Amino acid sequence: MSKTYKIAIIGCGGIANGKHMPSLKKLNNIEMAAFCDIVEEKAAEAAKQYGSADAKVYTDYADVLKDPSIDIVHVCTPNDSHARIAIAALEAGKHVMCEKPMAKTAEEAQQMVDAAKRTGKKLTIGYNNRFRSDSQHLKQLCDAGELGEIYMAKAHAIRRRAVPTWGVFLDEEKQGGGPLIDIGTHALDLTLWMMNNYKPKVVLGKAYHKLSQRENAANAWGPWDPAKFTVEDSAFGMIVMEDGATIILESSWALNTLEVDEAKCTLCGTEGGADMKGGLRINGEQHSRLFTKEVELNTGGVAFYDGKQDNPADLEMKMWIEAIEQDKEPVVTPEQAFVVSQILEAIYESSKTGKAVYL
Repeated sequence: MSKTYKIAIIGCGGIANGKHMPSLKKLNNIEMAAFCDIVEEKAAEAAKQYGSADAKVYTDYADVLKDPSIDIVHVCTPNDSHARIAIAALEAGKHVMCEKPMAKTAEEAQQMVDAAKRTGKKLTIGYNNRFRSDSQHLKQLCDAGELGEIYMAKAHAIRRRAVPTWGVFLDEEKQGGGPLIDIGTHALDLTLWMMNNYKPKVVLGKAYHKLSQRENAANAWGPWDPAKFTVEDSAFGMIVMEDGATIILESSWALNTLEVDEAKCTLCGTEGGADMKGGLRINGEQHSRLFTKEVELNTGGVAFYDGKQDNPADLEMKMWIEAIEQDKEPVVTPEQAFVVSQILEAIYESSKTGKAVYL
């Protein structure tokens, strides 16, 4: 008889309600036994909707971690508390899924990696776009060598005007940054994973505050408050890897452009190329002729943004619990997620100093 894993949800806001809890509820071998939020009403409502009959409600995560019956902790709090809570949970003997980005700083991300190694507990980061059907198929092609050596790539995270105006998204102290660390992190993770290349050498980047201070600006979720918009509205970077491969990362919440793509990548290899623009397309050369092939997949958009998805969160949660159950490496490893944080931080540093950052 398989074990039923008891899960604690720490942070019962948008990402917990939009992704973690609905997908976890579909699994048969887990129960959500504890809910924690600094706003007690949020935790209580989550417990009522998703919890087991005897689910407990907390306002302090330290009290959650004292419960020896909790096997797994999901950290769904603002970025500045990811490392603190995740490390405490690991040291309390819990497996941890932490929402993206891994941490506010690369140093904190490294501390999380170290804690997972030290405790022997599993740690993964919520990069759910790896679990889309187009991502899964493209990863298979890359691993099979069908694109050859991927030496140039683009990581796309561009919104025209879709600035999140709720929560702490615009608060640099809480988040560590804006679109780069929020949605750019997804695109970069996807790109590095496809390339299976986690050895950055040098990073050059620039962050912009060009539209953030406009009053009554057009925006998908209503105008933002310029006084509270303390993060960048756009950021761009170029990463050169140790083997010479180049990645261009583009991210924005507000940009005057019609070329909108989010959590997607373009890959250029010696044997072929691929992109996710409007679906998954493969291009290359065959019998001395160029070809472009559109792969038919149930490909969704970005979850929680345009409303279309192919349930990547369901697969993400299923494979996460399987990693624990079967004692195998999670799909998203902490070492991989650390490199994402390392590069994002280097882009911010390069923007502030005007110099390239060597890693």
